[in-house]
Amino acid sequence: MRPVDPTTTSGAPVAARAARSPSRAWLIVFVLLLLGAWTATTYNRMTQAQQAVDAQWAQVESVYQRRADLIPNLVAATQGYLAHERALFESLARARELYAASSGSPQRVEAANQLQQLTVRLIAVIEQYPELRSREVVLSLMDELAGTENRIAVERRRYNERVRDYNQLVLGVPRSLVAGPFGFKPRPYFQAEADAAPAPVTH
Repeated sequence: MRPVDPTTTSGAPVAARAARSPSRAWLIVFVLLLLGAWTATTYNRMTQAQQAVDAQWAQVESVYQRRADLIPNLVAATQGYLAHERALFESLARARELYAASSGSPQRVEAANQLQQLTVRLIAVIEQYPELRSREVVLSLMDELAGTENRIAVERRRYNERVRDYNQLVLGVPRSLVAGPFGFKPRPYFQAEADAAPAPVTH
């Protein structure tokens, strides 16, 4: 008979493997917990960044609405004097209606840009009539519009900053591995048109 190796009958290798199995199991659990914690933290950061973008866009829309509310007042104060500019006043009215009916940031931005361009045209016409421009109500409204345009520029810049921070989270590796499954997508920057009109300037 072949001699029996005592190491194979003592159970030592089996015991060693049994001792290593719990260690491996705990290591797997630890890695999974660590991965879960990282995923949760990354998700929360993306959610907060997304909410910051949405909140800043609400600020942009607020000042947009302020401008849209001022325009009818300026039209009412000047259309009697500028009766020959009927086509411009009608275009302003249509642009304001289009802005009110628009939904979603791209459509809203396009409508707002059109409204801005027409508003600057009206300001330019008013500037040609010193007597009209010097009227207190007209001058006050023009000042308010100029201030609103400046505020729009500030809020749009802040919006782009929030979008930049959010996109860096969503597109960065390895965070992009979390963004995709949870539906986080890059957001577009606010791109002003190349020929967008400047803010109205009053004197």
